[in-house]
Amino acid sequence: MFKKDNVWLGLALGLVVPGIAFLLVQVLKRNLIVLAKDDLLYVGCVALNLVLIKFVYKDEYEQTVRGIISASFICAIIFFFYKYNL
Repeated sequence: MFKKDNVWLGLALGLVVPGIAFLLVQVLKRNLIVLAKDDLLYVGCVALNLVLIKFVYKDEYEQTVRGIISASFICAIIFFFYKYNL
């Protein structure tokens, strides 16, 4: 019934993983003065999708990988709008 090789599953995974990392960065940024420059941390949140792609592609779920790649582009676009509008 549930298809593991699915673009929508990849899109959801690709948006949830950086989202959780973004929230973690926000919490750490408020508590640690060292992390005041947060640009690299936000790029790292998007780069987590590369690790996710490595593990999913190893299992040959091509449609899921396409969803993760699409989510990576969406996250990157959001990051650039966030960075250059502030």
